[in-house]
Amino acid sequence: MQPSSQLSLDDGFQFGLGAFETIAIEHGQPVFLEKHLARLDRAAAFLQLSSCKARNLTPERIRSYLAAHSTSHHSVLKILLTKENLLFRTRPNPYTPEHYTAGFCMDFSPVLRNETSPLVAHKTLNYGDCILEKRAAISLGLNERIFLNTKGQLCEGTATNLFLVRGGHILTPALSCGLLPGILREYLLETYKITETILYPEDIADCDECFVTNSLMGIMPVAQLGEKKFLQRDTADRLQAEYQERSGADCECPL
Repeated sequence: MQPSSQLSLDDGFQFGLGAFETIAIEHGQPVFLEKHLARLDRAAAFLQLSSCKARNLTPERIRSYLAAHSTSHHSVLKILLTKENLLFRTRPNPYTPEHYTAGFCMDFSPVLRNETSPLVAHKTLNYGDCILEKRAAISLGLNERIFLNTKGQLCEGTATNLFLVRGGHILTPALSCGLLPGILREYLLETYKITETILYPEDIADCDECFVTNSLMGIMPVAQLGEKKFLQRDTADRLQAEYQERSGADCECPL
């Protein structure tokens, strides 16, 4: 049985007490599927939605759904889970080679991340700040916005995790800053030597590179964040090329 398209107006849709995952699909295959399901399981436990196993949300079921539904070779599967609902939706992946060629231009959001909220550590349907600030960035001709937390520390983007390169060392905000632990962030931390630390906007001035990540874009070089322009992108290009090779990602990063 496929997930129902009939919605029950439970607490997920009335109050945002639901979880979701967006998974890159490359040539019909979900990328990092097990990692996505593990994160969804953590959110389900936090929100008391029952486990993925109890909901019969298994890798086999997802692959069966993808096989039965025509998707492009470079697409996205979105899974939404609430107390009474389970939905699958597919759509094209919006990131193209042109995004990598240009690199992202970003600014800082005036909205602060609340690092004391337990919701920030899970990918929940409480996503309004992210959507509204992403739209605000696009309206200004930008690609993304970066949140600071209530202490003024660098946190995350509206849909991305943030990385900086300084003197050959890769840095990323610590989880204590109040951010969603992204799947690509997890992959990078497992694969490379990266320091999780406390960072402030002024720390950007002496950084050589900046890049952002999420499951759909992989590793995206940043051309500008606020007033700081980044002229180097060697690290981001190398990491993206290695990620493409491992994942079979089809959105090529021009080298």
